[in-house]
Amino acid sequence: MMEGFLKILKKIAKNPTSLAGLLLVLFFVIVAIFAPIIAHPEYPDTPYQMPQSGWSSIPQPPSWQNPFGTSEGQYDIYYGIIWGTRTAFKIGIVVIGLALIIGLFVGTMAAYFGGWIDEVLMRITDIFLAFPFLVGVIVIITMLGPGLTHVMWALVLFYWMGYARLIRGSVLEVKENDYVMAGRALGTPGYKIITRHILPNAIFPIIIQVSMDMATIPLTAAALSFLGLGSPVGYADWGQLVSFSRNWIISSSGGNPFAYWYTITFPSLAIILYAMGWNLLGDALRDIFDPRMLV
Repeated sequence: MMEGFLKILKKIAKNPTSLAGLLLVLFFVIVAIFAPIIAHPEYPDTPYQMPQSGWSSIPQPPSWQNPFGTSEGQYDIYYGIIWGTRTAFKIGIVVIGLALIIGLFVGTMAAYFGGWIDEVLMRITDIFLAFPFLVGVIVIITMLGPGLTHVMWALVLFYWMGYARLIRGSVLEVKENDYVMAGRALGTPGYKIITRHILPNAIFPIIIQVSMDMATIPLTAAALSFLGLGSPVGYADWGQLVSFSRNWIISSSGGNPFAYWYTITFPSLAIILYAMGWNLLGDALRDIFDPRMLV
């Protein structure tokens, strides 16, 4: 296991863009882990609540007290970006983890047993796929009410289908291999064949997709927060920080149209770099796990 992991790291290190993606992801992981040290919570019981420097609606420029300035409502942009990194990882891990469990179960059962089980499970999957993703998510959130937990449940509900179809295709291919046929002939229980022989050899496309979705899911949640359907006001979330900046992207005060540039620049950079890191890492994993690239 460790030897295989080291081989993957060596292959990533050989490609500058792949290495850049890995370093970006590691950077955000470090920021998320050490968030309480990098940005000490003003409210220890509610660390995700961004501190306010006042009640004015006019943002304030970067200062010693607020390195990235303050947003509309005087929320500390620096604090919001640091703890927003934890929010992004929390959303990505929870949503992708639950969607992956559902998708793996549905796709594996459908492919391995086939017949009417495959037909029923895939038709259920098709029904969920028939709903436009974002519209379906917004409808569920509207029914449940705004909130980060409701956003995550809505995303899980409309995101597992891709994993189900992807793992189904991989299992259909792997289950025809000789070692699976031999296991069946020897009377090995189905669950052992699935867990020991099929899934370990069919999981690689899922790993690649997960790395891509770690960028996609937090961005979707940020978009919902921008629309006012996500985290509550003042919660450390990149999408909400961008929402606070929309009235200040172009300013007419003092003749300088970019007087409040910091309100949009810092949150946008965090979102762009986070998504870029995971996408570059996903491209690297695709090259590594693609059988046509193996030598």
